[in-house]
Amino acid sequence: MTNFRCGHAAGADWREAASACLGQIGVNAGTLGFLYVTDLIADHLNDVLEMFKAGTGITQWVGAVGIGVCATGKEYLDQPAVVALTGDFAADSFRVFSGVVDEETAAKAAMECGGAAPNIAIVHADPHTEHLERLVPVLAKRVESGFLVGGLVSSRGRNPQIAGGVVNGGISGVAFSDSVVVATRLTQGCTPIGPKRAVTGCQRNVLISLDGKPAFDVFLEDIGEKLAGDLNRVGGHIFAGIAVPGSDTGDYLARNLVGIDTQSKLIAIGDYIKKGDSLMFCRRDARSARDDMARMLESIKQGLYAKPAAGVYYSCLGRGETLFGKGSGELKMIRDVFGDIPLAGFFCNGEISHNRLYGYTGVLTLFL
Repeated sequence: MTNFRCGHAAGADWREAASACLGQIGVNAGTLGFLYVTDLIADHLNDVLEMFKAGTGITQWVGAVGIGVCATGKEYLDQPAVVALTGDFAADSFRVFSGVVDEETAAKAAMECGGAAPNIAIVHADPHTEHLERLVPVLAKRVESGFLVGGLVSSRGRNPQIAGGVVNGGISGVAFSDSVVVATRLTQGCTPIGPKRAVTGCQRNVLISLDGKPAFDVFLEDIGEKLAGDLNRVGGHIFAGIAVPGSDTGDYLARNLVGIDTQSKLIAIGDYIKKGDSLMFCRRDARSARDDMARMLESIKQGLYAKPAAGVYYSCLGRGETLFGKGSGELKMIRDVFGDIPLAGFFCNGEISHNRLYGYTGVLTLFL
């Protein structure tokens, strides 16, 4: 089993937060580190990274900036904070990569571990990368399991990542061989409130008809009388869930409702759709998020053959305090199930699981 160490701290500035975090990890900490900082100290990311390289002896790091960062049982938001996770991985069991900016570089990225194709990769991405939704599945084909896990940088300023050094743009991360055993699951944070509907009429991102009936009429039928009587309450509460073709777990992509035309009975959503797609309307609230988080944690726990040694967690910016309340409720749910295992991550501007981009989700990956 790989030895892991974790540190996390907030401070008055980047130096105070980084020093306190580094003090919890110490020297000779391993061969690979994950490093996440809040966007309030993004301008000092290179300084933080150099401090951790010198203080731990680890030269290979990956990570990103987030408006919030995650640690064991705790989240840090709107304050200078640093979270780090280190592991003592065999040198030929992982490979750090960066510079994936288009489909050509995705297909050629240097991800081999010990001369063999990797089994899984943990990735970070700039949300402004062009055609990112097309790059993710291309990159996922480079790993034997087809699985990428990670998130998109979230920041009110710069969007740097870490991949050996500080990098900008595209996708970066670390690929692992099959000697590094992991378990991963996704929590949607939403609950379907109606049956799966067939898209029978649409134009780009506008729903015209579902199951052969006007889209707005079907929408009112599915959301129920209470919400139908006050459409002002729909925003941020009801979403369109586009079913993932071929999924045997009922997986779907939650997308915002961006417009409703009650006269023409049209609904616009935050993604392109095509005739024949399956769609269902979903509710997102604190209870739905907690219930689905509990389901996900139980599912991953039941599939384990050993206690996890560490984990990384990538959660949507729209989750956290919004759905789980103050006091790091989301991270405490993970700790309640798996104990005080070393854990690091950040709050993302979009999440990556398997070969797709998601929103409003949490992606947990455990090292066994």
